[in-house]
Amino acid sequence: FPSQTVTGNFAKVIHGLNANQLTDQVIQRSKRMILDTLGVGLLGTSTEVCQKVAQYSKIYNSDLSSTIWGHLDFRLPPLYAAFVNGVAVHSMDFDDTWHPATHPSGAVLPAVIALSEALPQKKKVSGLDLLLAFNVGIEVQGRLLHFSREARNIPKRY
Repeated sequence: FPSQTVTGNFAKVIHGLNANQLTDQVIQRSKRMILDTLGVGLLGTSTEVCQKVAQYSKIYNSDLSSTIWGHLDFRLPPLYAAFVNGVAVHSMDFDDTWHPATHPSGAVLPAVIALSEALPQKKKVSGLDLLLAFNVGIEVQGRLLHFSREARNIPKRY
């Protein structure tokens, strides 16, 4: 349909993604990306920048909370837990990268985990649901990167 917008089409594709579309190869690669991101994030919790954002974020609280990686007794509202854990992942720049330059897992996994932890017990997500959410986040990031004119010029600028 010519009247469909790029945004509408994009949203339709993303909304239509489901766990049945996760192939064995995608599941295995996703698990590897998640494990790598968790490892890099745990290492990053010891960096000065991560400790600073964690200290800063302590001023925020809510009824919902999510874990700060590496600190089981330290919880923050999901938004700030995702922020602190995302900083930990990227703080030493060892997180995964694709071309043009972006770090897909460090932006997606902390948010997915923080949100899954904050859900009520009766609405807990399965491992497959978590993998789907992770892959939807990666897909959104990849499609947005594909649309970006700035991203197309990155190799020429360096």
